[in-house]
Parts: sequence; structure tokens; C-alpha cells
Amino acid sequence: MAAQIQYADVEVGTVLPAASFPVSRATLVRYAGASGDFNPIHWNEEFAKEVGLPDVIAHGMFTMAEAIRVVTDWVGDPGAVVDYGVRFTKPVVVPNDDKGALIEVTAKVAVKLDDNRVRVDLTAMSAGQKVLGMSRAVVQLA
Repeated sequence: MAAQIQYADVEVGTVLPAASFPVSRATLVRYAGASGDFNPIHWNEEFAKEVGLPDVIAHGMFTMAEAIRVVTDWVGDPGAVVDYGVRFTKPVVVPNDDKGALIEVTAKVAVKLDDNRVRVDLTAMSAGQKVLGMSRAVVQLA
């Protein structure tokens, strides 16, 4: 695979297609199995509340992974992401109902770098709160 976006076709301020990612309790259980992270704050409502959380919360790394999908879908190659980092600012609270939670992600090109690379800044929101801060990816374009 290779990046499908041409560096010459991108300007600072280019907005990537936004996306929303639903999260249910079942999603968290599947992620726990895949990641090996069975911390009860991610699946046990009683435990989560006992430790001061409003409810079960999504894994931070799961939230981070969902957010970068906006970039990988845009560029067409997950391997084009050469650097990615975030700060976890608020948890994604996942109620035990038929709706669960929604992670809404927007992104735009913030800086054109050397060697056909760009920095993309992402905004990830859930329930009206920013859940990732300083969310930035460096992407190698064609």
C-alpha cells in the first residue's frame, strides 16, 4: 500500500472527512479480549462507579485508535502514519443501553513539512466533551 493523497494537492487547512464511531459495552469487551486489558473500569459498572467514574469508560488506546481512522481512511494507507500522539483529556463514558457512546472525530492539515509529510491535527469529541487533547499525526504523502 502507499498513500493515495498527493502532497502537492494538500494545503494547510485542508479538512479531512469527519467520522463518527459508535462504542457499546460489547465493543469494549471485544477490545479487552484483543488487547488483554481487562481492567474492570472498562466493563464493570459497579466497579467503575466505586472508583469515582460516572460509568464504564472506553479504553484510552481504543479511543486513540478510533480517532486515527479518520487519517488512515483519508490517506488510504495506515502505514503512511509515521508519528501519532495524544493526551487523554476526558474519558468516553459508555452507558449500558441501546445507544452506547459516540466518538466524533474531525481533522485538518495543520502544517506542511519537508519530505512530502504533513501534520494533521485531530479533534475527538464524545458527549460534547473533547476526549483527546494535542492529538496530532505526521503523515507521509505521495
